[in-house]
Amino acid sequence: MSDKTPLKPQLWSDRDPVDTIQVYTEWADSYDSDLAMRGYFTPVRIAKALGSYKDNISGPILDFGCGTGISGLALAEEGFAQIHGTDITPEMLKKAEAKSIYEKLWLSNPGDPPAQPGTYQLIVAAGVISLGAAPAETLSDVLDALSSGGILALSFNDPTLENGNYDKVLSGEIEERRATVLFREHGPHLRDLDMGSDVIILQKR
Repeated sequence: MSDKTPLKPQLWSDRDPVDTIQVYTEWADSYDSDLAMRGYFTPVRIAKALGSYKDNISGPILDFGCGTGISGLALAEEGFAQIHGTDITPEMLKKAEAKSIYEKLWLSNPGDPPAQPGTYQLIVAAGVISLGAAPAETLSDVLDALSSGGILALSFNDPTLENGNYDKVLSGEIEERRATVLFREHGPHLRDLDMGSDVIILQKR
């Protein structure tokens, strides 16, 4: 790999949605190979953490901010089926479609709710509700799209944890008794950058 620029720390900073789309548009062709060479652990960690809840999920699940389908592939390898995916970058969606693991894919607009309230029993957001990607308030919109008792699996990488705003929104949802934490564990995110992430599993009340 000759260009490591996309994974420099400036990736994790507040950006306008238009700039975010541009970043991932330019990155789409080398995204999978770049992350594979850097050691990208979070999607697999999320899928494995969800393994014990698999038998309680019926109907399709949503891979929110699916990108090129790395997280969807991890879910499929863990035995999840009927996977839907959405993303704001057409070029990333084309890569996801080529993996042939999604039952349904669609292009969403920044700030749009992921689905109608109560649509899904399980939503996965691997590295999506995080600094430099979707804003912290997106967590509330994603919870809205879950049915009662539904599960949201997400991750906060180290820059997102240091930012504090994302944990503030999460704490607010817990304090308002909209969600409970079933699982939270810090572990490797990007090996090459010695960066970690919290994998978090929430249940909507």
